[in-house]
Amino acid sequence: MKEGQITLRDRIHIVTRRWASDSPRARVVIVHGLCDHSGRWAHVAEFFAERGFETHAYDLRGHGLSGGARLDIEHFHQHVDDLAEVVAHVHDGELPLVIYGHSMGGLIAAAYAQSSHPQPDVYVLSAPSLEATVPAPLRAAVNLLARFAPDMRVRASIKGEHLSKNPEVGEAYFADPRVYLKGTARGGHSFLSAMEGIRRKLDEIDRPTLVVHGGEDILVPTAVSAPLAAAPNVTRKVFPTLRHEIHNEDERTEVLEYVYDWLDQQIEETVAR
Repeated sequence: MKEGQITLRDRIHIVTRRWASDSPRARVVIVHGLCDHSGRWAHVAEFFAERGFETHAYDLRGHGLSGGARLDIEHFHQHVDDLAEVVAHVHDGELPLVIYGHSMGGLIAAAYAQSSHPQPDVYVLSAPSLEATVPAPLRAAVNLLARFAPDMRVRASIKGEHLSKNPEVGEAYFADPRVYLKGTARGGHSFLSAMEGIRRKLDEIDRPTLVVHGGEDILVPTAVSAPLAAAPNVTRKVFPTLRHEIHNEDERTEVLEYVYDWLDQQIEETVAR
């Protein structure tokens, strides 16, 4: 793995990671979720790099080792524009490109698919947070805070058992100094506000897309990704007994093999065209 850095249009520095492959057939860009960082995706990146997929990941602005105020963003589409800059930095057009987004990263990827930015050949959306199970009073409170106290910080209500059935995953998560859990009201509002508009335009995703989701996901309930199954070019797979981070369950090899087999077929078809 090789670390690098990109300076974004607004002078924010973001940390990038690259896992090379001896004979790459495609490139993958991983987009992690809220309160996460790309270092927690090393085992996923290594899995794909070993199979001919040069893999890139980056810490979102305000996350991990990247610059920017912690978990604070004014407009959600800043994340989408950041992804466009990462894609431009790592992709030379010679190999097929995959964007692989998890949770909030899946929402970013879905918004990117609806944008005018140069598109990849394939998408993978893992537990995409197209909707939040936030009670109406709490949502109203977030809206008010975003207006009158935008810098107020609220701790994410994530528990270790939400992430994986394996308690070691949650223990490692909360012990990780690069995991930040307190976001601003402004950032939360931008995240929640983006969801409805993205959900309305799911049929604009015109690239082959794989959606994978855990059937016991509490953070992003499985039903949230169900509308994607009706969208053109989308294949959806639910793993019934898995939770939010299906790539961190004991059954992760089964999950990653499924994703790889699907990607392998899509890349073959892309190259043949």
